[in-house]
Amino acid sequence: MSVYDLTGRKAVVTGGARGLGEGMARALARAGAAVVIADIREDLGKVTAGSLRDAGARAEFVTLDVTAEDSWAQAVPQAIAYLGGLDILVNNAGIEITSLLVDIDAADIRRMLEVNVLGTALGLKHGLRAMRPGGPAGSGGAIVNVASVAATIAFPGIAGYSATKSAVDRLTRVAAMESGRLGYGVRVNCVYPGLVPTEMGNQLAQDMATVGLFPSAQEAATAVVGLTPLGRLGEVPDIADAVVFLASDGARFITGAGLPVDGGMGM
Repeated sequence: MSVYDLTGRKAVVTGGARGLGEGMARALARAGAAVVIADIREDLGKVTAGSLRDAGARAEFVTLDVTAEDSWAQAVPQAIAYLGGLDILVNNAGIEITSLLVDIDAADIRRMLEVNVLGTALGLKHGLRAMRPGGPAGSGGAIVNVASVAATIAFPGIAGYSATKSAVDRLTRVAAMESGRLGYGVRVNCVYPGLVPTEMGNQLAQDMATVGLFPSAQEAATAVVGLTPLGRLGEVPDIADAVVFLASDGARFITGAGLPVDGGMGM
């Protein structure tokens, strides 16, 4: 059996209704995991879960606002009840709002802090509580947080996003240390995705042109490719397969790590 086989594992993916999160949910399911998609978008989330079931996977949807404590307190028990446990949590939900520093809006920064930083912190809290000994799942497992190459480079127009994704990196490492020291049996790692032309990635490229950093969205994307040694933008499976790896026994001695999945852009 491959060390990347997740048969029998139970996973929750936040922000799994579309984009990278949907790709991660599909990759986990292909590896054999039962998956709960946790998202604020109920309509899209139910469609994605239904599509996974049609493909032969065990999948369900639960409503989750990652910024709300009470939403986590409801969603995690619901997911555990459906799955019969919890072994994998992917803290993927996130937002990006482009702005030059001279034009930042306080409300935009607060929103990114709430979703990207608070949302990840609450995910760590409730994931660790569920998977640690004595928790409602209680068998340990793996948490994978989604940071960004923006946490490792200085790219114009994304100062707020870069700051919040840098915070995700730090949360990951402290959580891994606490989990290890306290015997939780939960590995905690993160990935740094490069630019992927999902709805969010395409909007970022367009926003770069809107704020005057590039003549067009295409030229913004071309600039990213020019900074990437592998010479292309990322694809959803590139990121999703890395998440499967970190969730699997292939990464059984890896915790507190940040895995760049950016074609070398952040080196």
